[in-house]
Amino acid sequence: MKNFDRWMTDHQTAWRKTNIISQEHGQQNGKRYPWILPRDLWEEGLWPGIRSGTKNSLPQYLADHAVQKHGGVHNLKSSWMQCANLYFPFGGSPEGRSILSRFLHEHLSDQVQTLDSLELEYAEEGKLHPSALLGETGGSRGSGQTSPDLGLLVNGGRGLILLENKLVEHSFYPCSARRTTGSTAKPGNPDPGRCLQATAVAGAPSSQCHQTVWGRRYWEHLAPVVDSDRLSELNHCPAAYSGYQLFRQQALAEGIAASGKYDFVVSGVAVDDRNDTLDTSLNRTGIATLREWSGLFKGKAGFSVFTHQEWVEWVRTHDTNGQWADWLAYVEARYGYFAQP
Repeated sequence: MKNFDRWMTDHQTAWRKTNIISQEHGQQNGKRYPWILPRDLWEEGLWPGIRSGTKNSLPQYLADHAVQKHGGVHNLKSSWMQCANLYFPFGGSPEGRSILSRFLHEHLSDQVQTLDSLELEYAEEGKLHPSALLGETGGSRGSGQTSPDLGLLVNGGRGLILLENKLVEHSFYPCSARRTTGSTAKPGNPDPGRCLQATAVAGAPSSQCHQTVWGRRYWEHLAPVVDSDRLSELNHCPAAYSGYQLFRQQALAEGIAASGKYDFVVSGVAVDDRNDTLDTSLNRTGIATLREWSGLFKGKAGFSVFTHQEWVEWVRTHDTNGQWADWLAYVEARYGYFAQP
């Protein structure tokens, strides 16, 4: 879809008029917009089944697990909130986990048999924590470290899926270490031009990747498993302009997979199939579509993509007793995930 972000802006603005009592424009980045709620009303953007006071309360989960909610939760276009609305409800019951596990088996990895736990802003502990594994010190779940939107423990805890959720985003963001200005802790990059030589960066990250100056260990996990032929075809480092988030999550997944703790680890992305801009955001790098990222690394961690529409359609088809009828009505109206003719 052309201009998907604009379409979603209009859709959320219209949805708000008939679903939220307060029409006061909230503020984000110093400006007020009709699709932004007042910050204290952020729960109005949640599916009612996961609001405060419910059996599967998202706010209670955040408090119990010391998870920092996203700063833009009052934005009705927030992909973090959309992730909570689409997937968090299904982690709260055996029936919900069953329907999600069967979807994951079909659309993400046929190794998935059961879903045991669904965690937001996932992080391992000890040697597999992002601070130890990736050198991302000073962060927490949801802030300042690579914490995938969803961590799905499957097959009795023998498998792990790390899932990033996207809605209207235009890319997976540029590398943070390409800026020439910095601080004492994170000095500026003296030569961002190095990033244009992907093979050289992977071959000698200690001298060619400025992330290593910051103590980051991404290439330590990915350089040994990168497909050198595919890498040589790229126009620059895969993290440089629009793949930084994918790169970090792949490094996290590969580091965890190499530890042997799990039988398998998959790095995945859930996207809206109308967001053509995101799907082709890696084109400048030399990766035509998002799914082609899977051919870049040949390590133990897999990579897979599915769409929100596939997930909603799966629930629509497999909810034989109507348990999720209210949820389906909500996501249809809220995000336009109607049944396809």
